[in-house]
Amino acid sequence: MTNFEFYNPVKIIFGQGKIADISTEIPKDAKILITYGGGSIKRNGVYNQVISALKGYHITEFGGIEPNPKYENLMKAVEIVKEKNIDFLLAVGGGSVIDGTKFIAAAAPFNGDPWDIIVNPKDAPITKAIPLASVLTLSATGSEMNSGAVISRKSTNEKYSFGSPLLFPKFSVLDPTVTYSLPVNQVANGVVDAFVHVIEQYLTYPVKAYVQDRWAEGIMQTLIEIGPQTLANPMNYDIRANLMWSSTMALNGIISAGVPTDWATHTIGHELTAFFGLDHAVTLAIILPSLLRETKSEKKQKLVQYGLRVWGIKVGNEDRKIEEAIDKTEKFFQSMGLKTKLSDYGITKEQVLPIIERFKQRKWKLGEMGTITPERVETILLNAM
Repeated sequence: MTNFEFYNPVKIIFGQGKIADISTEIPKDAKILITYGGGSIKRNGVYNQVISALKGYHITEFGGIEPNPKYENLMKAVEIVKEKNIDFLLAVGGGSVIDGTKFIAAAAPFNGDPWDIIVNPKDAPITKAIPLASVLTLSATGSEMNSGAVISRKSTNEKYSFGSPLLFPKFSVLDPTVTYSLPVNQVANGVVDAFVHVIEQYLTYPVKAYVQDRWAEGIMQTLIEIGPQTLANPMNYDIRANLMWSSTMALNGIISAGVPTDWATHTIGHELTAFFGLDHAVTLAIILPSLLRETKSEKKQKLVQYGLRVWGIKVGNEDRKIEEAIDKTEKFFQSMGLKTKLSDYGITKEQVLPIIERFKQRKWKLGEMGTITPERVETILLNAM
């Protein structure tokens, strides 16, 4: 296990009816900006619960934060924050709303071009942020308990991650019942998103981090077990509660402590979203199987371990076990209703060429060992056709 520092100050308020508790967590004199997405919180009753809990507070609203939140739209909220002297942000929604709110929190007090805090963090570090919190409505990204976010810029077809310890939510409310009314595809996306989050921190190379390995394997086994159940039994509290907590635990820093991490699948997948508008989880389901087949020599030991401990694969030589593990992973994604080939979404080889060229121009080397060159990214994308 490598040296590490672990810090996570987020208070989790978990359970049915707990939205009512938010008034005890926010200063009474706070000027609050409530952020949300397309308006589903007004149809499913979450909005009314939040407004009721915040009776007597000074409240401003900003709706319309998109899936894969857009820089151009978020800058409108930044202007509202400045104009109205907002001093607390409450994100009510899924990972995109929380991510977007983290950007607003960092961009509003920043002196300079806010895009720089995303693309040029060394020269434009985040030194101040408006306090934020969240009411989670979709189990997927883990943004409710971490300090990172992913933002897109429509004008340039770019999508980047960024983060700062200043962007940890002060608290997050996790009420599984608010996810009952979600569309099937959003629930399925959330399961796959959380699963790949774990993979990115687990399928690298061994460093004798036994606790982190077992924790990661337990989260993946849980998602494999309850994933199909969430689709078949949408009103089952225990299943939704375990999905919500699994998604949070998948990306709150615990399983990445003291271990190497990959994130190449996410980096490549972000480009598919930026260029084609594919759901984030869809891009992960497309890229991961192809990436694992391309990198199985580097990941050999952990892939065999993954096959044994997560999928129960005991028969065959190492190569056979690895291929079976990748096959089972791909079939799991398909069982959740996600297609795993670019061609399934009508995307052609010619259409991905600009993405390949972008990686060549950037000269990035991805993966836990920095061995995924732009040429290998090209192979991964073409084999995902």
